[in-house]
Amino acid sequence: MSRRPHPVLYILAAVLGLTLVAVLVYQIPAVKSRLEWRLDLAQVFVRSRLNPVGELPPPQIAVSSPEAQLLPSHTPPPPTATPQASPTPLPALVVLQPPAHITQGPNNCGPATLAMYLRFYGWGGDQYTVSEQIKPVAADRNVNVDELDYYVRMNVGWLNTLFRVNGSLELIKQLLAAGIPVMVEKGHIIEIDYLFNDDYWNGHYALVTGYDDAAGEFIFQDSYNGPDQRMGYAEFDMWWQHFNRVYNLVFRPEQAAAVEAILGDDWDARVNRENALAASQLEVERQPENAYAWFNLGMNQVYLADYGNAAVAFDQARVIGLPMRMLRYQFGPFWAYYHTNRLDDLEQLVDYALVITPNSEDVLLWRGWFYQKQGDRNAMLEQFYLARAANPNSIYVEQAFSSIDQ
Repeated sequence: MSRRPHPVLYILAAVLGLTLVAVLVYQIPAVKSRLEWRLDLAQVFVRSRLNPVGELPPPQIAVSSPEAQLLPSHTPPPPTATPQASPTPLPALVVLQPPAHITQGPNNCGPATLAMYLRFYGWGGDQYTVSEQIKPVAADRNVNVDELDYYVRMNVGWLNTLFRVNGSLELIKQLLAAGIPVMVEKGHIIEIDYLFNDDYWNGHYALVTGYDDAAGEFIFQDSYNGPDQRMGYAEFDMWWQHFNRVYNLVFRPEQAAAVEAILGDDWDARVNRENALAASQLEVERQPENAYAWFNLGMNQVYLADYGNAAVAFDQARVIGLPMRMLRYQFGPFWAYYHTNRLDDLEQLVDYALVITPNSEDVLLWRGWFYQKQGDRNAMLEQFYLARAANPNSIYVEQAFSSIDQ
């Protein structure tokens, strides 16, 4: 007479069977896209409660007051350039026909906004056409402006593309009047408690498609908040300052001469940064308690390889106070502290940024470079491989591996 299996075995078999079914169902793309970001959000919520993160830490060296320290460049800065004047006065109202609105998928504002931009010119793809190439992992929370620029260059070669910093409200108006939308990256508030004691600040892309002088507002397409959003000029500039007033342009080849005329000296990327340096130095003088003014100064100095002054500018920004997620999107402090051998500060900020965003390939690479400075090649390579897992298509990861193979 055979013995019947114990009831517990039936329960275990049922649990295993249901688990297997759940795993298989989760692999269905439509199901995975709906659940993946929710699971990721739950993990972030739990992790931030088990290991609470506070404000972005101040520098580990004594820093003088901002009023006492204005940072000279190694060479006198050029005068701040302004776009060439329009041959005729700008109209008081310009509203370009916006493309069909795209509501972003999880962490996908960059690809979604770029997709809307490209659709303005008749491109036939969508946000996932873009993200599959530059951020195939949905949990990847950041796409940089140069990655968006790279995508257009590699995949939409019939259009021209560039990005610059130190934009202005007048510049945006001139480009819109010439029939060219402007994509900007700016600060943004999303009131969802991802982190413990969250400050709700995030980076976000928007596609500006119009302006209205009578109302004093820009009109823009927002992949998160919806189409035809409006924001006053002063408020728009305040949020835009958080990202050094960076902008991406996409335009037809026959529009290149018009874009060059509008940008003036800023058509040249190097001159644009020199102009941005001069502008950020003036902004620090006028707003010495503005952390973003100091941060932008440091970003421009990093671009020009003035790492010593950049480190001091970032110190000032940190003393004044920066948002918790600042180092998810902008990485100038890592460059400055690495090149000035301030490894304690580099390690401190890398560790902090990875608590906020554990899968940031940019920051994982910087942890690798930190280990490289310490002579630990194996630990460096381990971080590089983690960065590749976080974004298998990252142009920065491949550059890192290429640099160590030379």
